Amino acid sequence: MLFYRAALDLSRPTLTFVADLVRDHRSRIGSRWRALSSHRQALLVLVHLRRNDTFARLAAAFGIGAATAHRYVTEVIALLADLAPDLREAMRIAQRKAYVILDGTLAPIDRLSGANDRLYYSGKHHRHGVNIQFLTGPHGELIWASPVLPGSTHDLTAARTHGIIDALTSRAIACYADKGYVGAGGAIGTPYKSRKRRKLGKRKKLFNRHHARARALGEQGAATLKGWHILRKARCSPSRLTAIVQAILTLHHKAG
Repeated sequence: MLFYRAALDLSRPTLTFVADLVRDHRSRIGSRWRALSSHRQALLVLVHLRRNDTFARLAAAFGIGAATAHRYVTEVIALLADLAPDLREAMRIAQRKAYVILDGTLAPIDRLSGANDRLYYSGKHHRHGVNIQFLTGPHGELIWASPVLPGSTHDLTAARTHGIIDALTSRAIACYADKGYVGAGGAIGTPYKSRKRRKLGKRKKLFNRHHARARALGEQGAATLKGWHILRKARCSPSRLTAIVQAILTLHHKAG
């Protein structure tokens, strides 16, 4: 358990992993002096991601300027994001699973000014945000998370855009997904949808129950991502969120 005025529910190895990454980076670029040690910069970044503290609060707590806090956090998020598994690596992990679960989640953001405001509004969730697609294993373990797309993007469109459906199908990896992916085809198995004035028969209802049971643990993938509070209500520009998601994915796989 790490402490930052209050307990931070992360392990010591997580802090060590990030601190070592910062230390190696500083050595590589020949950085001689910093306002914070590698250890403190690592803690700064983890607090920002886990607690979603503002840069003003971080600056006050760590005794640095807000601009320095922003620069230090951005630097380390980029380092972490570079280590995240890409879709090809995710497929190698997925091939070792009995099946995978595909789902999407909305990471809420503040309203935007101008034309982008409508683009990032999700009619499904009735709020602004970014669409994140993710894959989990049969027990709900997070395998991969996608770059972000505007919140108005439909889950099926997002999955196609990222190449998830083609990647799973080409490797014959069985995948469960909810009704938002009906029509995906390939390796994506979805439940039956009832049509107007026509109820589902007993066989299809039974299939849907089994399908929902297999799919249920996939929701843990969203919980894993949103355990990092910055994805519960991001205050930053949506353009920064892909790197943040990838940084979190790295922490999950390499420092969890």
